[in-house]
Amino acid sequence: MEVKEVKGSYRSLSLTRELKDNRLGSCHWYRPLTSPNFFNFLLFLLLSASLHAEEATLEPVQRRSPTARTLLFGIGRTHQFDTYLSPMEYKGLQVSFMTQSERMTHLLNRHVSFQSTLFGAYTYTENPSETANYMGGRLAYDAGWHYHYSPLPHLDLKGGALIGTDLGFLYNNRNGNNPAQGRFSIDLSLSAGADYTFKLKRLPMRVSYQADLPMLGVMFCPEFGESYYEISQRGVGHDIICAHPGNALSLRQMLTMDFCLRRVTLRIAYLYDVRQQNARNLKYHDRSHSFMLGFVRHFQLMKRKDK
Repeated sequence: MEVKEVKGSYRSLSLTRELKDNRLGSCHWYRPLTSPNFFNFLLFLLLSASLHAEEATLEPVQRRSPTARTLLFGIGRTHQFDTYLSPMEYKGLQVSFMTQSERMTHLLNRHVSFQSTLFGAYTYTENPSETANYMGGRLAYDAGWHYHYSPLPHLDLKGGALIGTDLGFLYNNRNGNNPAQGRFSIDLSLSAGADYTFKLKRLPMRVSYQADLPMLGVMFCPEFGESYYEISQRGVGHDIICAHPGNALSLRQMLTMDFCLRRVTLRIAYLYDVRQQNARNLKYHDRSHSFMLGFVRHFQLMKRKDK
């Protein structure tokens, strides 16, 4: 097996295809993989490989789909409130990264995509009087499927479900008895999004939006006044409770814009992420606004066929 990178961008996870001077051309969004353009492109690859190969040829693996991988780095502001550690809201800086992989599957005639996302963040916040600070970290991973529907030629709508896990901590340098608080949750989320492709002075661009809403899961939540020494004595399982929008209303929204410079696809993103809890007489929220910048790479899985 060999992974071949495809230059350019995509629409609905389709490959970028434009033949120019007998090679892949500039970025552009075309029809889905089932369109005639795809088979013309496959024919071009096969002919080129057969003409230029000396000891081996490359041919597309059947029943495989292109994969889009994204790497983003961001910076923004966050508001943190945790009554287990302090009755005050802390505000400050958040530095984050996100990696995402998305590919079309063969489910329902190639209308279903699989998406996985890894998000990490470090936060440093202070109370209003600047007499204490929080240091925090967070790592979240989710994966799931979306069904795609295109009511218009350049508009793609999608909806589905994600399952994810979220780990994190907060440390307060002022507290002596209980200086830290841990976070853990597993949830099932509803997910919906849309993307629209267009050109701005011959520059291919795409605007995308996605929102994820956790609906049901489990989360770690200690009782009010319960120390971590007591938690270790009684067992962590005692503090694992059911999570739902009534006690853990959370939401992640992301707006992105892709554009091509030569053969590189750049992505600018705005991420609004809210994590909240209100259970066992404890309240918690972490609301962040981040601006992110990165790039998107596209791959087509190939197999090597020796002569």
